[in-house]
Amino acid sequence: MTVLVWALGIAAVLFVLAMAGLAAFTALTARAIEKRLPPLGQFIEIDGADLHYIDEGSGPVVVMIHGLAGQHGHFIYSLRDLLIKDHRVVILDRPGCGYSTRPPNASATIAAQAQTISRFITALDLTRPLIVGHSLGGAIALSLAVNHPEQAAGLALLAPLTHKPEHTPAIFRGLEIPSPFARWLLAWTIAIPLSIRNRAVVLAAAFGPQSAPRDYATRGRGMLNLRPRSFVNACHDFMAVHQEQADLTAGYSGIRVPVGVLYGAEDRILNPAEHLKALTAKLPVADCELIEGAGHMIPISSADRCAQFIARMAQRVAISGASRPATALVV
Repeated sequence: MTVLVWALGIAAVLFVLAMAGLAAFTALTARAIEKRLPPLGQFIEIDGADLHYIDEGSGPVVVMIHGLAGQHGHFIYSLRDLLIKDHRVVILDRPGCGYSTRPPNASATIAAQAQTISRFITALDLTRPLIVGHSLGGAIALSLAVNHPEQAAGLALLAPLTHKPEHTPAIFRGLEIPSPFARWLLAWTIAIPLSIRNRAVVLAAAFGPQSAPRDYATRGRGMLNLRPRSFVNACHDFMAVHQEQADLTAGYSGIRVPVGVLYGAEDRILNPAEHLKALTAKLPVADCELIEGAGHMIPISSADRCAQFIARMAQRVAISGASRPATALVV
């Protein structure tokens, strides 16, 4: 009995030491990443969150919203430089992502995030910009157009989430953690080491069949995901989408601004046919395009095509707006 007690005691001590070691590794990793990849933009307080955003260029305003487990790097990798010659480009980190904070009890539903972004647009006095949304950012852009129609002159959606997916992509199953405490515990122990180990698998799914660029971790700022708060907030976003009671497609038929959709035909995260069907059933006037041979991360892997698409949508918005009174909704 004494030997068993001693064995259990030693096992408990080793377990605690292992957890402490993992927590120390996680903290050091996060600190090193933030030192190497500091914030690039400004901060503004909205709804209790300090939102990090980049605001560059001049011309028609384009507001860019990234997807799940993403951050500003998805747009600054190439798209920003392709657009700022002729547009004012505003890229924000969604609440809890990148360098933006999220209040502890804040909702992460699509509708709640759209409301925060609506207030962000008002705070920056961005008069009815073109909204670009990638992946989950596409769902938020659609919600913005439905619930805050005065804030968007048009939508340019890149591989957008248009309805609740029936199946969870394999790379996101690790985010399916309902308990906030469990998220925190995993974030500070095994989540970051496992993310580093599984990096190649995740990138292959996200970018495939195209290849992830070798400098994605730094130029695309992908390393910012290797921080405990990034993991916790990605879990929060994921669970909020799956637990959201509202039908995401319910208000699509009421959208009265130009909407364009661009997908990679070989997207391994969101099935283009499935999501386009859900959108065009309610919004048949949406312009839909496919990039053959492209995957989900088209803002990086097909940046030239995305830039051309966004520029066309901005021009369409400008023409539509010029042909109607300023107080009217453009079609």
